[in-house]
Amino acid sequence: MQALLLSNSTNHDSGYLAHALDEVLDFLDGAELTFVPYALADHEAYTRKVSDALSPHGVTVTGLHTASDPVAAVREAQAVFVGGGNTFRLLATLESLGLLDPLRERVADGMPYMGASAGTNIAGATIRTTNDMPIVQPASFEALGLVPFQINPHYLDADPASTHQGETREERLLQFLEDNDAAVLGLREGTWLRVDGASARIGGRAVQPSAPGPALVFERGSAPREVSGDVSALLARASRFDVGVGAAR
Repeated sequence: MQALLLSNSTNHDSGYLAHALDEVLDFLDGAELTFVPYALADHEAYTRKVSDALSPHGVTVTGLHTASDPVAAVREAQAVFVGGGNTFRLLATLESLGLLDPLRERVADGMPYMGASAGTNIAGATIRTTNDMPIVQPASFEALGLVPFQINPHYLDADPASTHQGETREERLLQFLEDNDAAVLGLREGTWLRVDGASARIGGRAVQPSAPGPALVFERGSAPREVSGDVSALLARASRFDVGVGAAR
């Protein structure tokens, strides 16, 4: 399996994919790119944005929404990029078009899969750790399962000087772990996860000035821990869901 899972597609004061461009081009290695724009409503404008960013570097981009047979297009794709937006909308659309199994099969066969934000969320076992509002209702929260753990893109550390009294990102993920036994990889802005077979590593640099590193791992019964570089052990981490639902506290 080859996967490049970006926390975000745009850094502050930076162009689309500019912060990860070298990694993206190395990952694609000249392959023609099939872009999946379903996380946003305007598929044509979204595809044009991706093409404008990558075509000057020799990458041909074709929007999957233009295919008369999207399943056949995925099966023939050299590489796929699933863009960010709303994770619920993205998953519901992939379900309705019958694209989840073809995507899984092609990635298992070695097709490079690139995701950003929502596209990274669906690479995990489920979308239960997305930050998005459920603007539509997919049939299931089950995602592609390219990696066996959960991912939380755009991970944001709490500002100790803030007067906001709502739940922090850390608190929300700890609540998830109260009812689920799974590792959650929190990818800070500006970072990514690259998977090549049994190897997985964190790349990029967190843009939040106070961030101590690129990513964290949350696990049930343990304090969150900072991670960087090699995180291949996460690929062997099994997940169990809804283990705490209805249990006495």
